[in-house]
Amino acid sequence: MIYELRIYSCIPGRLPALLKRFETQTLPIWKKHGINPVGFWTVLVGDGNNDLHYLLAWDSLADREKKWGVFQADPAWHSARAESEKDGMIIANIKSAFLTPTAFSALK
Repeated sequence: MIYELRIYSCIPGRLPALLKRFETQTLPIWKKHGINPVGFWTVLVGDGNNDLHYLLAWDSLADREKKWGVFQADPAWHSARAESEKDGMIIANIKSAFLTPTAFSALK
């Protein structure tokens, strides 16, 4: 199992639109494609109060490439993204890292 940490830095004031898109649109589309989110976080205290952090679990990099590619090509995703951005862009920057658990990690 590998984990993908993704951090979306939103344009100021647009984090609520991103959270709504994930909750109402993105998660159902991911479920359809077998994408497994582990958790989502926003910053309570510290730098990045316009950021959404989340983890996705993958069986392998090949599993990620296959499922993410199908998701990215899904017309429902394109429609959801376009609808959520009708009032302007939401995301200023995306960071992504692939993580592998240590021997002593609670998540394996």
